[in-house]
Amino acid sequence: MAITESYMLALQTKAPDFSLTNVVSGKVENLNQLKGKSGTLVVFMCNHCPYVIHLIDALIETAEEFSKKGVNTIAISSNSTISHPQDGPEKMNTLALEKKFTFPYLFDKTQEIAHAYKAACTPDFYLFDSDLSLYYRGRYDDSRPGNKNPITGKDLHAAFNSMLKGEHTNGIQYPSLGCNIKWNEGNGPEELS
Repeated sequence: MAITESYMLALQTKAPDFSLTNVVSGKVENLNQLKGKSGTLVVFMCNHCPYVIHLIDALIETAEEFSKKGVNTIAISSNSTISHPQDGPEKMNTLALEKKFTFPYLFDKTQEIAHAYKAACTPDFYLFDSDLSLYYRGRYDDSRPGNKNPITGKDLHAAFNSMLKGEHTNGIQYPSLGCNIKWNEGNGPEELS
């Protein structure tokens, strides 16, 4: 497992649109259909990464809390199923049903959406305001597998609360840290630049 930091997409960037398959419903869904009235949280994640597993239950609670305030959560997995079959749609569906996700779990087979968002690791968090302008990108909090810091979601929750109050975004944001996205051969960011 390679530990990777997120690339930190520029704040105020408009959310790149997408049409991806929801692994539970089997339907193709797009950003416009899934966005929230007050904002949208896009999370790049996968099934196998210890960093995702570490906070998945807290993320589910966060998504439920955010939805009550009109901010919808969308989870996307962009990992290669060739190198990591456990991150494929069938296993994604199983995880979503077992954990009772209240948000869509979408599969980015071509990895185009991960590139559009400059996603680098799992989990990677992107909080967009009601106009789909990037308000926050970075970590959930400073808890990691193996450290003793409690899972609080303090960084993401602070941004969420500031956004709902209409405050200007805080430029001091810490990158997410996790497993690198498992790119299809020849499709990694360094290979496309």
